[in-house]
This record gives sequence, structure tokens and C-alpha cells, in this order.
Amino acid sequence: MNTTTRSRPPARALAWHRSARFEALQFIVLTAFLVAVTVHGAQSMDYQWKWEKIPKYIYRSIDGAVIWGPLMKGAFVTVEIAWKAGLLAMVIGLVTALLRMSGSIVGAAIAWIYVELVRNTPILVQMLIVYFIIAAVLGIPRQWAGVLCLAFYEGAFTAEIIRGAVIAVRKGQREASQSLGFSTFYMYRDIVLPQAIPLMLPPLGGIVVNLVKHSAIVSVIAVFDLTTQARTLVSDTFMAFEIWLTAAAMYLVMTITLSLGVNWLERRYRAR
Repeated sequence: MNTTTRSRPPARALAWHRSARFEALQFIVLTAFLVAVTVHGAQSMDYQWKWEKIPKYIYRSIDGAVIWGPLMKGAFVTVEIAWKAGLLAMVIGLVTALLRMSGSIVGAAIAWIYVELVRNTPILVQMLIVYFIIAAVLGIPRQWAGVLCLAFYEGAFTAEIIRGAVIAVRKGQREASQSLGFSTFYMYRDIVLPQAIPLMLPPLGGIVVNLVKHSAIVSVIAVFDLTTQARTLVSDTFMAFEIWLTAAAMYLVMTITLSLGVNWLERRYRAR
């Protein structure tokens, strides 16, 4: 008897391990484990849960009008910072990628220095430099200092994603467009980028999600995002477990929503 055939796992078992149900089970088990660890830690500290006070920090309804609480206001600021920084990061990444692939020695050198400098220094150090030096000299408001720092940080990674996707487009496509008389601008706009976008979407989705998570760094320069609001509430109410778990859940809702949106875009491009 062939031992290789006998030891091979059945197809039904492989299908189960790759199924959405198994992934959902993994998520449930992990969530239950984290909840159990949190509850055990709170019990060992003789912590008194006060979940009933959390809703007012999210919203209140007064005479039929919704009044947003500090956590929700912070979430709005987080979303605002993320989408502004995201748009700027895409523009910066596209320009940087084109400079790196251009025939200009100076342009390619500047783009390379920018990418390597940003990717190899901590974002916290970059935030402090932007806020205390660049923003102070140029008179940039606090929130925009955070947006610009995040945009340039993620823009460096976006540039490499775009450059890799463009390089992955077959060279013959560029040669064919040039033989047909396409200028460089129209070649990239009509031929190269439409083929490169489906390759960019998965890693760019990760960039967008990272922007939401990395936006918490603006709390170090006192921008009242979700993290700053949560930290202020913890110092005022001493409800560390409830506040931070609620803030984590709000971040999770934002990132999962973005991930679903990116997955929808991927399916749309694959269907074309």
C-alpha cells in the first residue's frame, strides 16, 4: 500500500479547514479567550465593572436630539484624520513611485532618500519632528501636522506598492503603447495603471487600515482623537477596562468596515 496516499488528509477535512465557518470558529475562540483573560484580570484586582456608564460617553438622547459623547467625537476626528491622510498618501505615493521609475537621476535619488528615510525611522520620532519643528516654523495647525506626518509616513509604503504593481505589468504593454504613439502620461493613464490597480488594491487596503490604527499617534500632540478622548476619560473616571475595551471595539468597527470596502473593490475589478 502506498504510504503517501494513506497519510494524505481527506479532501473534506481540507475543505473544513479552509472554510469560512472554521475561520469564524477561530475568531470566536480567540475572542472568548481575550474576554476570559480580561475578566480574570479584573477579578484578581477586585475591579468593579461599570458598563452602565459607558453609553453616555458614546451618545445621549435629549428631547429627541442626539448628543454625541466624547468617544464618538474622538472617533469622528479619527475618521477625518484617516481619510485626509489617506488621500494625501495616495498622491504622495504615486508621485514618488513615478519619480523612482523616471529617467531623472535627481528625481529618483530624492524619491529613494525619502522612502528610505521614512521607512527606517520610528513614526513617533517623525511626528515629534513635524509638530515641534516643521509645523512650528510654518505655522501649521496641530491637526494638520498629524495629517501630514501620517500622509508622508504611509506615502512611502504606498510608493513601493505602486511601483511594484507597475513593474509587474508586462513590459510589452508599455512597448506596444509607445509604438502606437502614446505619450508617457497617456501610457500610464490608459494602459499601465488600469492593469496595475488590481495588483495594488490588497496591499493598499492594508495601508488604509493602518492609517486608522496609526492615527492614534496624534494623541502625543494633543489632537483629540479617539485615543486621546479615551485616555482623558480613564483619568477622569478610573474606568480603564470599560473605556479602553470600548475604544478598541470602535477601532475594530472602523477597520473591519474599511476592509470590507476594499474587498468589495477587489471583487469589482476582478469581475471586469
